[in-house]
Amino acid sequence: MPASAPYAFRVSSPSLTLTVWAGSWLSGHASPDDVIDALHEWAPMHLVGAQDAATASATGLPERGTVDGAALLLTLVRRIDTTAGAGLHLVLPAAGDVRALPAGTAFASAALAAGEAVVLGVPGTPGFGLVPTVEGPDVLRWTVFALASVPEPVVDGGLGAAEFAIREAVREAASALNGIPTVGTDGRRADPRAEIAEEVAALARHRYPASLPPRAVRILDSADQVAAILTVASRGAGMRAGSASGAAGREGALQPLWAAVREARLGAVAAALRAEHHR
Repeated sequence: MPASAPYAFRVSSPSLTLTVWAGSWLSGHASPDDVIDALHEWAPMHLVGAQDAATASATGLPERGTVDGAALLLTLVRRIDTTAGAGLHLVLPAAGDVRALPAGTAFASAALAAGEAVVLGVPGTPGFGLVPTVEGPDVLRWTVFALASVPEPVVDGGLGAAEFAIREAVREAASALNGIPTVGTDGRRADPRAEIAEEVAALARHRYPASLPPRAVRILDSADQVAAILTVASRGAGMRAGSASGAAGREGALQPLWAAVREARLGAVAAALRAEHHR
């Protein structure tokens, strides 16, 4: 499929899928069914459950167990103040980078463990946090957390800054990783290009709304390409660095590049939501 065709691009996580599709729906550019169909690409069954009794009371979810249906996520999203996309935020935390998470909360711990979450609500007001976890090949569970006060989102510099960051990451990834010899466990030098292609193909069935600005989509697509390279480079099964120094070099090179990927994704999504609400 040509790169310019609608829906040709990759989405890297369920949280990113929900954020961009819900944003498109709230701005009038997609239907509820479009959002649900996109979520079902991750799993045919979505279970939604409250983290505790207080959250259950605030959301109408049962205190125990879960309810089946991605449509329930849209009910929660619909409650937020959507002015200029202010109430919908993607969160991509990692060790050492827990910005936009309310410190010391169960939500923060769950989001950090998952590496992703969606925050619903205007900063400084009560809201909700949604964290997806895989419960099987066909089941994705969303745990809902009540937030006493929605934290400020990660500050982004718009599409220009996000595009610059990911371009730098592409160059640095090629430079750093090319200098690290990699061989298979059988002692033979391995070409990682096939594995990188597999990583990219695994995300090819996920799609972005056609309403997203093309520049944002290019940034997100580049971030996924870099992420595929980093995933293969950090994979231990069947591969090992050619030397101890190579292993240390690879580890040191990957951490800031992963940070650049997260920054690019967050910046592109935030800018895309703002653009859609002003169209």
